[in-house]
Amino acid sequence: MTVLGRDQAEAALARAGFAVQPVELVAVLPALRTLLGGLRRGHVVAVDGAGVLPLALLAGATAAGAWSAVVGLSEFGVLAASDMGADLGRVVVVEDPGDQWAEVVAVLLTSVEVVLVRPPGQVTGQLARRLVALARRHGTALVSVGDWEGAQTRLRVSSSLWVGPEHGGGHLRGRRVKVEAYGRGAGGRPRSAWLWLPGPDGTVSGADLEALETGGPIPDATTPAPAAAGLEVAG
Repeated sequence: MTVLGRDQAEAALARAGFAVQPVELVAVLPALRTLLGGLRRGHVVAVDGAGVLPLALLAGATAAGAWSAVVGLSEFGVLAASDMGADLGRVVVVEDPGDQWAEVVAVLLTSVEVVLVRPPGQVTGQLARRLVALARRHGTALVSVGDWEGAQTRLRVSSSLWVGPEHGGGHLRGRRVKVEAYGRGAGGRPRSAWLWLPGPDGTVSGADLEALETGGPIPDATTPAPAAAGLEVAG
């Protein structure tokens, strides 16, 4: 038996006509696949607003075995992420990088497969290009909570409805949302999906549109609702 290193094995397969294709996508939860397919390595996904949606992206990636990092989200919901299926043993959290935000993100882009960040402001110009270049070079998917100049894909929660309380009593059991995806290039075709985000059991799954349409009016996504597990509820 001959033992080959990875580079040697790939070269041998290429000579034999079996080219090894790199995995371009980092996995997302099944309920999100109609929106994204996966997180494309070297690309930026900008999520409009903090909340459960960015954690859902992290959960799918880590559940599939990807190492991930979270930067600048002091309210990172550990319990909420775990309920969605995140492997917290594969998550590095930097709550407050302070003035070193860009340097911390740059280091993590060379070290893990998914970096979830909340920038201190809109990332534009030379800094945005530098960080995206690092993501492309190292095959890292970058998820920004908030705007990012040149993001290939953007996600937003356009409608939201918490369900559970009846006649002023009871507990919130879940949140039905409409998530929209749009962008440029390969991510340019607008897409949308109704989701439980989270569902009554804390997981993310598809929500039945017919049930939504017969369940009463859906308030705007900015309608206040109680926060859970240390999360904002805007997204």
